[in-house]
Amino acid sequence: MKAIKYIKGDATCPDAGGNKIIAHICNDIGGWGKGFVTAISKRWRQPEKEYREWFKNKENFNLGEIQLVQTEEDLWICNMIAQHKIITHSDVPPIRYDAVEECLLKLAHEATQQNVSVHMPRIGCGLAGGKWEEIEPIIERTLLAKEVQVYVYDFE
Repeated sequence: MKAIKYIKGDATCPDAGGNKIIAHICNDIGGWGKGFVTAISKRWRQPEKEYREWFKNKENFNLGEIQLVQTEEDLWICNMIAQHKIITHSDVPPIRYDAVEECLLKLAHEATQQNVSVHMPRIGCGLAGGKWEEIEPIIERTLLAKEVQVYVYDFE
């Protein structure tokens, strides 16, 4: 089984050859404007535009669903709905680990079909309130189990 490669740098500038997918977590209420999505929107307009259209159409816009948006010839953004709402007023953070797993299983299928590497920040660990100790094993069970090369970026 492959291992996660940890990189210091910017997840919006994948450090690998070949086809690449940048994966990140979105909420289930159509909100886009804080966190990693702002870095995506600084580089490309299409991922936000298509996410907002997806939300507006309500077609399969549910926890556990993914949307792939091509931004360059060899690069896609994977909008993964794995966060319920945006603010927590309880002990339960917005992240939904079961939805993360469902999204990553779908992404693993796409990644193996297209022979792409997957790049991401420490998904779910910012505004979604998740813990990397919970996310990392999910990545191992989904992407790495399917032999997908995964790069995780820690912004300097």
